[in-house]
Amino acid sequence: MPWKTRNHMSLRQEFVELATQEGANRRELCRRFGISPKTGYALLARYAAEGSAALEDRSRRPLNSPTQTDATLETAVLALRREHPAWGGRKISRRLSDVGYSKVPAPSTVTAILHRHGLISPQASDASTPWLRFEHPQPNMLWQIDFKGHFDTLATRCHALTLLDDHSRFNLTLAACSRQDTLTVQQHLIPVFRRYGLPMCINSDNGSPWGCPSQPANAITALTIWLIRLGIRISHSRPYHPQTNGKDERFHRSLQAEVLAGRTFTDLAQVQTAFDRWRDIYNQERPHEGIGLETPVRRYRFSERSYPECLPEIVYSPDDHVVTVGWDGKVVFKGRRLRVSNALLKLPIAFRAVPQNDGLYRAYFCHQRIMEVDFRKPPTAL
Repeated sequence: MPWKTRNHMSLRQEFVELATQEGANRRELCRRFGISPKTGYALLARYAAEGSAALEDRSRRPLNSPTQTDATLETAVLALRREHPAWGGRKISRRLSDVGYSKVPAPSTVTAILHRHGLISPQASDASTPWLRFEHPQPNMLWQIDFKGHFDTLATRCHALTLLDDHSRFNLTLAACSRQDTLTVQQHLIPVFRRYGLPMCINSDNGSPWGCPSQPANAITALTIWLIRLGIRISHSRPYHPQTNGKDERFHRSLQAEVLAGRTFTDLAQVQTAFDRWRDIYNQERPHEGIGLETPVRRYRFSERSYPECLPEIVYSPDDHVVTVGWDGKVVFKGRRLRVSNALLKLPIAFRAVPQNDGLYRAYFCHQRIMEVDFRKPPTAL
């Protein structure tokens, strides 16, 4: 039976002094101190042999621990954590297995090792709540693109361009850019398209250069025109809902924690070097909890849609009503003047009747629907 209440050392000292008095009833003392006679007599025997040292707390650690993690594995756990400070128990356990270790400790054991060595802060524990997200069933069905919030180097400001495959979480590009405009994005997307092919759809937020915050439903920009002409469908996140592009936002969190936090860079070249190194780790080494602790490269495959070096001709159906966008970004259709987009200047768009909805038309640029017009309602002022 264990010792109760306050200071074990002082209680034992008190018990020993009372129990060693002449004529002391030791069994009664054991009852009053809340310990078994076996415990009391064992303490008195130790005290007789060791003196005051017998009163100190003794380790309850067993002489043999057959389930204890091997020292070599524990060293490997700590080395991985120090190399990747943002990795938790699941990632480290999976990575050790991937690189060939046998009898790899369970994620919970790895977490316990990290706690024991003071490598997990309470804040990190609180932030480890998993997210549940929709996932497309195949690679290249949807890519998510965005610029991470800018940060300053000693030479200039850096805008990190990120592009992620929704299904595999494979990072297709991670670029340190000085600007966040259409030309910059195109310069980085062309090598991606040449290497990996074209996706079915790209999702972005509504800011420049992807869209227009004032027209989030059908925003058309020079960049989206180029992507649409390549045969890529464009979608935009709901305004003020960044979770619509959630996988790329989560990628930004990892980028911040594992690359940027606490670091100062000289220039964009140094940032890009750090980005390139970490991108290889992220795609090829880092187990991803959102995909069952696989690495993204194992889930990704190239798109079968090749990048065309020349933009294909814009072709519409013979049943479509095709009009050309004027200088002011407007068109006239069935006597009604409609605002489309200045970015579509001199380009043809098509109005297509909606079946079983007389008077309702949808306007398309190539395959992308850009607006809907209901002639059953009075026109709105431009």
